[in-house]
Amino acid sequence: MNFNIVSPLIFYLIFVFGIAYYSYSKRSQGNFLSEYYVGNRSMSGFVLAMTTAATYVGASSFIGGPGAAYKFGLGWVLLAMIQVPVVLFTLGVLGKKLAIRARKNQSLTVNDILFARYKNPYIVLLASLSLLFSFFIMMAVQFIGVGRLLETTLHIDYRVSILIFAATVGIYTFIGGFRAVVLTDTIQGLIMVIGTFLLLGGVIYAGGGVSQIIDNLAKIDPNLITPYGIDARPLDFTFMASFWVLVCFGLLGLPHTVVRAMSYKNSKALHNGIVIGTIVIAALMLGMHLAGALGRAVVPTLDVSDKIIPTLMIQVFPPVVAGIFLAAPMAAIMSSIDSTLIQMSSTLIKDLYLRFYPEQIHNEAKVKRLSILATLALTLLVTIATLNPPDMLIWLNLFALGGLETTFLWVMLFGLYWKKANAYGAISSMLVGLISYVLLTALGIKLFNFHAIVPALLLGLVAFLLGNQVGNKMIKNEEK
Repeated sequence: MNFNIVSPLIFYLIFVFGIAYYSYSKRSQGNFLSEYYVGNRSMSGFVLAMTTAATYVGASSFIGGPGAAYKFGLGWVLLAMIQVPVVLFTLGVLGKKLAIRARKNQSLTVNDILFARYKNPYIVLLASLSLLFSFFIMMAVQFIGVGRLLETTLHIDYRVSILIFAATVGIYTFIGGFRAVVLTDTIQGLIMVIGTFLLLGGVIYAGGGVSQIIDNLAKIDPNLITPYGIDARPLDFTFMASFWVLVCFGLLGLPHTVVRAMSYKNSKALHNGIVIGTIVIAALMLGMHLAGALGRAVVPTLDVSDKIIPTLMIQVFPPVVAGIFLAAPMAAIMSSIDSTLIQMSSTLIKDLYLRFYPEQIHNEAKVKRLSILATLALTLLVTIATLNPPDMLIWLNLFALGGLETTFLWVMLFGLYWKKANAYGAISSMLVGLISYVLLTALGIKLFNFHAIVPALLLGLVAFLLGNQVGNKMIKNEEK
């Protein structure tokens, strides 16, 4: 193990724990639930932008995405840029309405919003189960990503890497809560942007310039420099349309990004967050995926393509510099894990436990203890589940994203923008959308060659409209 690489990372983790301790001191001064889960709704525009971007950009974007670009070529870089409007969509379409409703109903979670809108506990139960299942997979992706990162750069055994990281992120998240998450996300977002472009510059320099790199890629496989990628997975219209639905449009209802729209300070913070967040996402998507694609000319043979970013860091940077910017992908992964962990904890305690035992809300000591135990238990379960990882992270992460989207997208959109939307339509959409998505994916069925997310969302939309119509008739009969 190279101490010159390890020491900057250790200092970075100490800094993160310092932020967690600061957040803990703030939390002890206010209401536990409001502070732990939404940071007392105090985010500025810059913090809102950085935490939204950092939450979205995790192991899939810093490890899996560049790994796919390494394998499939420059066409994957073009495909990745489809994700650029994600902050604009999330905060622009949902931000203001969500924040108004959340403040009006004293909502702390997405499920609080759904219950206040539809007045149906079954919606909360379905949403919670879907969220826990999908978030568990997404957390597993992040853990696998950091295991491969430390295994490649520091030559630490994969399983030991997982255990070290699990202890670190679990402890600092439960100590600091939501405030620690967004503050560290802000720092991590800055590290990600700086590290991304330094790495890209290092790859171009190591490869002898862009022109030389393109020539070398063409020698490896001419399809690597075309918009459609290699023959094994052509990036045609159906694939690109499916990808846009999956990683951009469909994210409108994603709970761990939606909760950011409930936590900003004022309208100015929201507007600034939209602009800054979009710029940051664009920079990160372009920089990391381009580094992965061009990196194939520098490192032409890898047994696992997901190792390209940590391999490049070791190869193009001196040890100390590599250690400093090892924090960039580590930051991306930590910022996604802590957000997911907080969301899963809030689902278990706020949405399920306190929903069924509302009298316990006044027992703050017990709620605090259960929230902390939930955070640690979830960390332990994910750690156990990630000891034997798959080859490519990106497909596992996209599957989990699709599960959340088919559950939440139409329920959130219609709930906010359609006054006549009712619980019957919402439940129909959630069940039909999620079940059809899982079945289509498991059976490998592709309708007109589209990814399963496209027909699943369309079926969920039809189910919402039909279920809503039936619900309206039942409500009218009950009123008579």
